Amino acid sequence: MSGTVLAEAPERAARPAPVRPGRRYRPGGRWRRAASPVLLVAVWEAAARSGVLSPEKLPAPSAVLATGWRLARDGTLATHLLDSLTRAGLGLLIGGGLALLLGAVAGLLRLGDDLVDPPVQMARMLPHLGLVPLLIIWVGIGESLKISLVALGAFFPIYFNTYAGIRDIDERLVEAARTCGLGLLARLRHVVLPGALPALFLGLRLAIGAAWLSLVVGEQVNAQTGIGFLMMEAREFSQTDVVVLGLVVYALLGLLSDLALRVAERRTLTWRRGLRAS
Repeated sequence: MSGTVLAEAPERAARPAPVRPGRRYRPGGRWRRAASPVLLVAVWEAAARSGVLSPEKLPAPSAVLATGWRLARDGTLATHLLDSLTRAGLGLLIGGGLALLLGAVAGLLRLGDDLVDPPVQMARMLPHLGLVPLLIIWVGIGESLKISLVALGAFFPIYFNTYAGIRDIDERLVEAARTCGLGLLARLRHVVLPGALPALFLGLRLAIGAAWLSLVVGEQVNAQTGIGFLMMEAREFSQTDVVVLGLVVYALLGLLSDLALRVAERRTLTWRRGLRAS
């Protein structure tokens, strides 16, 4: 018996340790994601310099960059950018906070589902950008209009993903937590919140995109500052480079906010193992 155990010991020691699933290392993966945007900008620059693209219709990226540097140096770009970020932040805070509250009420309570979800389902069929004339009558054409548009754009993605995230939680997990003696608050913290977080992050990403889209429209209605106002003013003077600069700024804001949210999601949901692209 002892001889058998001693004979099996080297065999067990020679077995390779099991490999834990983790993130695959992809050589040059980050740089590969930047290849297509860089190539697109290079083609754009070459087409503009060769005369294929008219400077009056679409100026070269180098010209847009020079315009951005000029406006950044005299402080114009920073002033308009700060006002746009303030409006977007306030709208996201108001619309997102209300969506989280109503989504949680409708997802957790049967009475809340009966009272809250039907009117929200009806309202989501209305294009919120089409409500601009009505909002002008209700809140005027000042800052309230712009913040209201951003809040409406952010509300629906967060509400529906919060609602769906809560309802998609396996009820057996909740029952197991109740059996283990966890109270209501403990079940919300340890079962409901982790289960709904993936859907909530998806809703935030969609809401940020809708918020920037709403801000573009809102800042073109009786605005005195903001990136949208800068673009409208440039259109009146046929300053195509400034218009394109505004579009680039909006695109970069959307990209940076999405990247920041991805980082936050990756760090928050470290326990989650999803399918990775091969």
